[in-house]
Amino acid sequence: MPITPATATHSPSNGTADAILLELVDENGVTIGTAEKLAAHQPPGQLHRAFSVFLFDEQGRLLLQQRAPGKYHSPGVWSNTCCGHPYPGEAPFAAAARRTYEELGVSPSLLAEAGTVRYNHPDPASGLVEQEYNHLFVGMVQSPPRPDPEEVGATAFVTPAELAERHAKDTFSSWFMTVLDASRPAVRELTGPSAGW
Repeated sequence: MPITPATATHSPSNGTADAILLELVDENGVTIGTAEKLAAHQPPGQLHRAFSVFLFDEQGRLLLQQRAPGKYHSPGVWSNTCCGHPYPGEAPFAAAARRTYEELGVSPSLLAEAGTVRYNHPDPASGLVEQEYNHLFVGMVQSPPRPDPEEVGATAFVTPAELAERHAKDTFSSWFMTVLDASRPAVRELTGPSAGW
C-alpha cells in the first residue's frame, strides 16, 4: 500500500489489523465524529462519508468491477469502478485515487469531482445499511486493470447498451444506480455525446 499521511496513521505496524474508522457526517457533509466501519453499517446505519469512482477508457466505455466473493459487504455483485470510505481526515479525492490503485492496480490519467449524493440503501443479503454522504468522481483510465483478487472478482469495460444488458441479468450493488444517475452530468461532459451516457 502506498504510504500517505492518512495511511501512515491507519496502517498497523505490529502486524495486527486495527479497527477501520469512518468519518461520520451531518446532512450537509460536515464531520461530526467517527465510528468503526462495521458498526456504521449496522441497521439503521450511521451517516458517513464515502466516495464512488467512475473511470472510462478512450472509447467511452465504463470500467465495472465485480466485488470479490470474500468481501463481508455486498460480495460478488457488480458495481462502479471503485467505491469506499476516506480515512478520518483524508480528502475524498485522495481516498478515491488511493483505493482505485489498491483495488485495481491503476492510477487514473484524469480524475475530477462530480458532486455528491446522499442515500440510504439497505443490503438485503447482508442486512447491512449504506447511509452515505457520497463524493462522486469521474475520470479516465489508460492502462489495463491489475485487480487485487481479495478486493475484485472480475472487471469489464461496458458501453451504455452493454451495461443495460448486464444490469438486467446480473446482480449489482444496491447503490450502483443511485451513484451512476447522480454522476451522469459529469460523465456526459467527460465522454461526450457520442458515448451515449
